[in-house]
Amino acid sequence: MKHRILCALLVTLLSLGSIAALAFEVQSSPNPDGQKQANSGFDAQKAGERIFMANCSRCHLPPTSITPRTTGTIIMHMRVRARLSRRDEQLLLKYMAP
Repeated sequence: MKHRILCALLVTLLSLGSIAALAFEVQSSPNPDGQKQANSGFDAQKAGERIFMANCSRCHLPPTSITPRTTGTIIMHMRVRARLSRRDEQLLLKYMAP
């Protein structure tokens, strides 16, 4: 039992660490002029994919045929269960329903 708890804790910490590193990377990426640039759609989709792989893929496969409206509802409910931030929710939406 202790082994399962430690494994779950380790997975959670690794997931949070990778998400934090990704968030820092996305926020601090400068454009050629040396200024911070806004996230493009591609970057947001990649970030959403990483969040999905770090959190959702433990239990789910990526959906292939869900409408954007249904996807939004599902992500809203799962955000609470998976303890994701609002930003993660938005990135997941851009990944799953571009």
